[in-house]
Amino acid sequence: MKYVLTLAASLMASGAVADGHLPDMGGAEIVVVTENAYPPLQFIDASGDAVGWEYDAMAEIAARLNLTVVYENISWDAMIPAVSEAQFDMGMTGITIRDDRAEVVDFSDAYMTSQMVMLVRGDEARFDDAAGFAADADLLMAAQPGTTPFYVGVYEVLDGDEANPRIQLMETFGATVQALRSGDVDLVLTDGTAGNGYVEASGGALKIVGTPLGTEDFGFIFPRGSQMVGPINAAIADMADDGTLDELNVRWFLEYKFGE
Repeated sequence: MKYVLTLAASLMASGAVADGHLPDMGGAEIVVVTENAYPPLQFIDASGDAVGWEYDAMAEIAARLNLTVVYENISWDAMIPAVSEAQFDMGMTGITIRDDRAEVVDFSDAYMTSQMVMLVRGDEARFDDAAGFAADADLLMAAQPGTTPFYVGVYEVLDGDEANPRIQLMETFGATVQALRSGDVDLVLTDGTAGNGYVEASGGALKIVGTPLGTEDFGFIFPRGSQMVGPINAAIADMADDGTLDELNVRWFLEYKFGE
C-alpha cells in the first residue's frame, strides 16, 4: 500500500527551520519501514518488542515535528526498491549513504558515523586481521548481497571478485551472525555500532578483531523528491545541536543491557 502525507504545502516545500523553530507537520502520518535485525539500531528485544537507537530517534523526530509514525517491517533486500517505488514514506536500518543508492532514493543528512569491523567467534585464533583472513583459502565470510559489508569484503578483504565462493550470501544480517556462531562461516563484516551490539549480547561468543576497514555515514531513505527530507534533516540537526544524538549513543551503546 502506498501512503500519502497530507501536510501544509508551504511547510513541505521548504522543510526549513524558521526563527530557530522546527516546522509543525500537523500530526501527519509517515510510514516508516525497517528490518528489525540490526542491534542496537533496531531489533526485537527479549520481550518481543521492537526497540533500538533508530526507534528512539524517530520518536524524538516525530515529537519535534508533530508527526504520527506507523511502522512496517520488510527484508533488507526489498527495502531500498520498496522505498524507491514510494511504497513507504521512509526507511531505516543503519543504511550507509552511498552514491549508487542515492540514484534511486533520497537520503537524509547523516545521523551517525560508524566504521566497518571484523566480527568473529570469541575463540577465533586463526587470524586477527583482514590480511590473515584473506591468506587462508579455507575461511569463509557471510554477507547480504548489495550491502556495504559485501562490497568491503569483496574489494578490501578479498580479491575484488564479486562471485568469490568464499563469500556466502544470506538474506538477513541476523542469518549471517547465526552462521558465524554455528561455525558455518568464519567472519562477518559489520559497522561498529551493530558489531558492538552483537558482541555485548553474545556473552563472549563473539568478538571484534583487527582495525576498522573504513568509515561510513548512516542516513534515513525516502522516495526521490520526498518533501519529508528537509523537515527530517532539520530535526536531526536540532537533535545534534542540543545533545540528543549523544544521549542516544550513551543509552544504546553504553548503558543498554542485552537480554534483559
